[in-house]
Amino acid sequence: MEELRKRLNEDMADVNWNDIKPHAQRDAVIVVHENLNLLDVGVAIAQDDKMVVEHWITEQLISKPSNQQLSDWNINPTQLFKTLIVQPFVLVQRLGRRE
Repeated sequence: MEELRKRLNEDMADVNWNDIKPHAQRDAVIVVHENLNLLDVGVAIAQDDKMVVEHWITEQLISKPSNQQLSDWNINPTQLFKTLIVQPFVLVQRLGRRE
């Protein structure tokens, strides 16, 4: 598991909405609540830890972006996100706006 954590940690990046938008269009984006550690979520998904992932879904701590979120992000394409790709998903956490 440590090897997986290390690899995923190296794959995390901060990118703006314009770079994420194509993934949202193919319904591959998962929004991770700011109270969760993005790396922990990525590891749980990569390891198919269904119990933990289902708990986060039930608690609405991870979800597909809402129509309102998509609309807001399209209006502010410089919105910055911390991202982690765990095939076939792109996990995102919103950061500040890039000016």
